[in-house]
Amino acid sequence: MNAFDAYAVCFGAGVLFTAVSAIGAHVFGGHGDAAHWDVTHAHAEAGFGADNMPGFSPISPTTVASFLAAFGGFGMILTQLERTRSPWVSVPLSMLGGFAVAAGVFWLFSTVFRKTQGSSEGRVADLVGRSATVITPIAAGAVGEIAYVQGGSRYSAPARAEGDAAVASGATVKITRVVGTQFYVSLN
Repeated sequence: MNAFDAYAVCFGAGVLFTAVSAIGAHVFGGHGDAAHWDVTHAHAEAGFGADNMPGFSPISPTTVASFLAAFGGFGMILTQLERTRSPWVSVPLSMLGGFAVAAGVFWLFSTVFRKTQGSSEGRVADLVGRSATVITPIAAGAVGEIAYVQGGSRYSAPARAEGDAAVASGATVKITRVVGTQFYVSLN
């Protein structure tokens, strides 16, 4: 077996693995009701980051298949060129090309996973300084209720006025701090 044939086998194996995985995921994807008997099932590509959210692992079937197909493809091309015909030249260059393609696939999929798994839940720390509307009057030294908009969604929360001032319903206030679930507001 010559070098070109070895590269062709790698290329074919990578492409075949990708095709079988895509077809198998569609046919045997395990997303029907019968497949949900185990709550611990996961896709082979899934991994967990520092935030314990599912992500895309650098060493996954997708990146391995990408590397294998790219390694074979680059190798077939390089063995046809006069200067890179030697395996001592074509193998390292093919590996470099394979790693580059696999890294690109990893970056693409991990970016997609990160963007699609973002939460619509806002962070409380981002609310300080924002405006809100009093929907239930805040009596002096008592608790009322405010409504605020964050991330395109409207929320309500219990609130107290800074300095124990009374605030009428419908007034626009500024959120000054959040302590536990209690919001503190002041008049704008």
